[in-house]
Amino acid sequence: MLYQSSRTVKHVFVSGRENFVTERFQLPTTPIEEFTLANGLRVVLSPDRAIPVVSVAVYYDVGSRNEKEGRTGIAHLFEHMMFQGSENVPKAAHFQFIFNAGGTMNGTTSTERTNYFQTLPSNYLPLALWLESDRMRSLKVTQENLDNQRNAVQEEKRMRYDNQPYVNAFLRMNELIFTNPANAHSTIGSMEDLDAATIDDVRDFFRIYYAPNNAVLTVVGDFDNAEARAFVDEYFSNIPAQPTPPPVDVSEPEPVAIREETFHDALAPAPAFVLGWKIPKRRTQDFYALSLASSLLFEGDSSRLYQKLVKGDESVVSIEGGVDERRGPSALYIFALPKPDEEVSKIRDQIFDEIKRMASDGPTAAEMEKLRNSLCNDAVRGRQSSMYRAQRLAEFALYDLDPKLVDSELDQYLNITADDIKRAVSRYMDVENRVVLDIVPTSAAEQVETTAAASPQPPGEPHQPAAPPPLVPEKPRAEPGSPVNVAIPEIKPSSSEEQPTDPADVSPQTKTGSGPLHP
Repeated sequence: MLYQSSRTVKHVFVSGRENFVTERFQLPTTPIEEFTLANGLRVVLSPDRAIPVVSVAVYYDVGSRNEKEGRTGIAHLFEHMMFQGSENVPKAAHFQFIFNAGGTMNGTTSTERTNYFQTLPSNYLPLALWLESDRMRSLKVTQENLDNQRNAVQEEKRMRYDNQPYVNAFLRMNELIFTNPANAHSTIGSMEDLDAATIDDVRDFFRIYYAPNNAVLTVVGDFDNAEARAFVDEYFSNIPAQPTPPPVDVSEPEPVAIREETFHDALAPAPAFVLGWKIPKRRTQDFYALSLASSLLFEGDSSRLYQKLVKGDESVVSIEGGVDERRGPSALYIFALPKPDEEVSKIRDQIFDEIKRMASDGPTAAEMEKLRNSLCNDAVRGRQSSMYRAQRLAEFALYDLDPKLVDSELDQYLNITADDIKRAVSRYMDVENRVVLDIVPTSAAEQVETTAAASPQPPGEPHQPAAPPPLVPEKPRAEPGSPVNVAIPEIKPSSSEEQPTDPADVSPQTKTGSGPLHP
């Protein structure tokens, strides 16, 4: 049997009667080879010959928490800059190299890190490593690229934040929960801070944070360890290290910053509210317990709040939430959108009552079985994706200095008991130390009187500089060879008008699951 566990129970019918057969559930050990280059780049290799694809991920230890006050949004801005070309790769050609090789790719920024990842046929592993090394070594940090990407990010903010209902209320929640500016500000940043970013700011950011000694490289899939190690050494070993980046203070006082506030939203079609709690950092027992509690409260159609408010009294259009997992103090949120003419305070009290019930009675045996089945299912399904494994290995290597934790994380969740969940909910959620943010629709006239407009600046140009037509660059110098002598394809114009040319527009490689094991 490939997967076994003593914590799962299988129902077996024998001669008309139901027996309970206990099976061991144990994930196979992930093959891992770790090494560190002389310049400090940490490398994790995990071969898997099941299918002929390979996933490559580079995680940089920099996120919005590293930003200085007055320069919010620069980590995400720099993510965009990383696709603007390097010494041997013309602007936007990174996309075309990967797509023409039959691969997919993306990049994202969070509070904790910035990552870049791609999956492609395994014979193109040298291509992926060469592309990542070229921009780590020689990114084109120019005023033109800065201006282009600043405009692109600001337009993204207008489209995805300032002109969407409820979104800016969610951003405000971090400022209400957290006191420390490193934790409180949004990843997208403010328009004013984006405008203030200079070319010197961006150059310093690249020098300090985009150094090999501040990064982790993971390779997962169909490859030979010795060949992969040789490619990594060839492309990355001569990139110079930089001084260690300054440490980040993410400490927080126990109380939330502001407990109650009303947010006036001119785009909101109906009143809504968000609840928020400050919870312990990731990989602590209470964090695991609260993560599982959140699954029982609001994840899926069988969750308590969905059954009570959506299916039961039909008082809300939707109820959802999430856990903001961080290396420092983290957060848990619940968002409710009541139906028209429903009493908001009554719905909020019902949510608090359900939290109190979990704090006093804990989860039922059936709920604990559902959690464990879901955890095991998520763990097995996640491992079927080479990209999922590449990202998880990079995360554990970057945050915890130990990629082998990928094999024990499931046990950390399975070891949580009903009493652990009951105690954690009582301590962190069934308390007055929480945020209540009421979202109130306002007319355009009222919005002008009460708060700044949702889109304080005029929209950008229809043709954004971040999304040029696909380029036909000259053949780059020092192209990597292929282990099976497959030539790097010539860059040709895309025949599809929908071909993405911005990292924010590329579909993720893997679909994030609903369980707490998914990042």
